[in-house]
Amino acid sequence: MTGDYKGDYQELVDEISELLGAPATLENRDFELIAFGVYDSEGDLDPSALDPVRTRSILTRRSTAAVRTWFEGFGITRASAPVRIPPTPEAGVYRGRICLPVRHRGVVLGYVWLLDSDPGPTDRQLDAAMRVTARIGALLADEAQHGADLSRELRAVLTAERGWQADMAVAALRTELGSRADGPYAVVCVAPWPSADPDDAPSARTVPHATALCTVPWGTSAQSLAVLVRLRATDTLTPATSAAGRLLERARAAEAGREGGQGRGGRDGGEPGPPRPGVTDAGRSAPTGNKGGGSGPAPGAAPAGAAAGVAAARVGLAELATAWQEASAAARAALAEPGFGPVAEWSGIGPYRLLTALPPDPAHDPAVRPLLSPAHRELARTAEVYLDCAGQAGRTAAELGIHRQTLYYRLSRVEQLTGLDLDDGEDRLLLHMALKAARL
Repeated sequence: MTGDYKGDYQELVDEISELLGAPATLENRDFELIAFGVYDSEGDLDPSALDPVRTRSILTRRSTAAVRTWFEGFGITRASAPVRIPPTPEAGVYRGRICLPVRHRGVVLGYVWLLDSDPGPTDRQLDAAMRVTARIGALLADEAQHGADLSRELRAVLTAERGWQADMAVAALRTELGSRADGPYAVVCVAPWPSADPDDAPSARTVPHATALCTVPWGTSAQSLAVLVRLRATDTLTPATSAAGRLLERARAAEAGREGGQGRGGRDGGEPGPPRPGVTDAGRSAPTGNKGGGSGPAPGAAPAGAAAGVAAARVGLAELATAWQEASAAARAALAEPGFGPVAEWSGIGPYRLLTALPPDPAHDPAVRPLLSPAHRELARTAEVYLDCAGQAGRTAAELGIHRQTLYYRLSRVEQLTGLDLDDGEDRLLLHMALKAARL
């Protein structure tokens, strides 16, 4: 949670719960849980009274894209008054809902949800609750502006040229963060991020331990996501790796949704969702198109192959640019070498700490270039495994599942193609670096 908004949301949701005599939940417009109000009513607290959709929202703090599409079909994105949604058991909605749209200056920013009952709240109670939602809307708008300011300042720090521009950017971010600027931090890079639209980036509130985040160019046509994570101490990066894992799930779910035609957000894990309604509670036709929004990743940069990198911990903000370089390098290493896992820490990528600092095309060494052609892919793999195994023929043959004589033949072909001597230490170093760098 950024700022001190969490307690304010909880108080307002509890106020609505008291007004209506029923537990209320507050979600943002992306259906991510913000606060859950508990009202002391035996029937409403009975777990059997809940349904899978509500239970999942509370337990996982978010709903699937299919559930979102279902409820949006009742016109809640356009509504300015309470919307009643009937129960639909076949969709996992065992109890009806009352949705109170949370708006600010005409824009929907979230929803307050209540389980409907008989007789349910009166119009007078609902009017009072809607006045509270207006206060929630103002709070959400204020938080969104604060998050946008942090995103802008963080992006400026990560993209500024060295010197006075970088110093000014850090000073502006330190001012925006206030008392939080001095805590221990780690920087996380998730790449490629599935959308170039900054509006498609999650809010820091919905990412565990995140203080600020922003999109940053990745290569020539893709985007990455930069996240500033507050740590409990500099000797543990667990909060940063936790945030990275959550964001990778979101990136893959978003891309899965685009591939499946679901528009922004996608389905979570591909689970079947409820059917879309045909009419709203007022009898109007429900929209049938998807929301769309955002552009997909660059060709060849599918988030199904996305990875995350975590920089070393720092105290304060002075070295954020360096931390971003480390996080980006770790993400590149994780994309190049699956053995690092989807989340790689800078301290654990070994030689890639040096390789990622090389110019973009170091693998195009004239001696090694012939080996890197598609026609010699198996020879290149053989050479890399041989060098990974410290030149031990027995280990290499076992790793590749080939006979030693086959290995020796392939290595002789590598020497013929490159003109390098695999018995020479410097030639081995050149070849090993070029093969590893080619992955990047």
